[in-house]
Amino acid sequence: MYIIPAIDILNKKVVRLREGDYQQVTEYDVSLEEMIERYQSNGTQFIHVIDLNGAKNDFSNQEYLFNIVRKTDMKVQYGGGVRSIDKVKELIDAGIHRVIVGTQAITNPDFLKDLSKQFASKDGHSDQIVVAIDVLDEVIKYSGWMESSPIKLMDYVDKCLNLGFFRFLCTDINKDGKLGGAGVDLYEKLLDHSPFIKLIASGGVSSMKDIEQLNKIKVESCVVGKAIYEGRITIEEIKNWNLESLISI
Repeated sequence: MYIIPAIDILNKKVVRLREGDYQQVTEYDVSLEEMIERYQSNGTQFIHVIDLNGAKNDFSNQEYLFNIVRKTDMKVQYGGGVRSIDKVKELIDAGIHRVIVGTQAITNPDFLKDLSKQFASKDGHSDQIVVAIDVLDEVIKYSGWMESSPIKLMDYVDKCLNLGFFRFLCTDINKDGKLGGAGVDLYEKLLDHSPFIKLIASGGVSSMKDIEQLNKIKVESCVVGKAIYEGRITIEEIKNWNLESLISI
């Protein structure tokens, strides 16, 4: 299992939200460039960047983000306001390694079908698309967690798999931003249902003990943000863990 450091950007500043609430913002005195350099110099190959402005359909951060992405060798997993096939293409053309799709995939019945036609490879699968599933008590939430989807969680996973999407970023909303531990029970249910999905865990990771728990249930990777900024997990610990993970592959 690989640890992917998360960097959330709001108005070109590094921040974290609590439970996705824009009214509960913690700003950090460090720039995106500094964070990327810090991770890269410690051997991290992958980062998770969320454009919180983009999530509200405000793309004022985008050129700033693209300029930084073009300068780094890091692989970037990007999300925030991806609501069209053209936007997915634009991001990949800009050098984004993986694009996260969320709300549009739930609300537009044709979006995932069209995306599959564009990005599924010859074997019928896409490695560049990550499907975000934000879950509150096993209910899928979207539009900044304000709306609830009527589709059942496992049915949605099956739909995505049938269209060739196998990598999922699952956020347990009950855990997000609270540093109270990861949603292990939720992830176990998902993996029991579909053992072969590539699951990226997100939300609640507060210590290396949480990382070890996630590793035991065999999630592919986990996103860690606030625990790093709050000093509960060090970049050195991430470096050592990821090196061992690569050696064991």
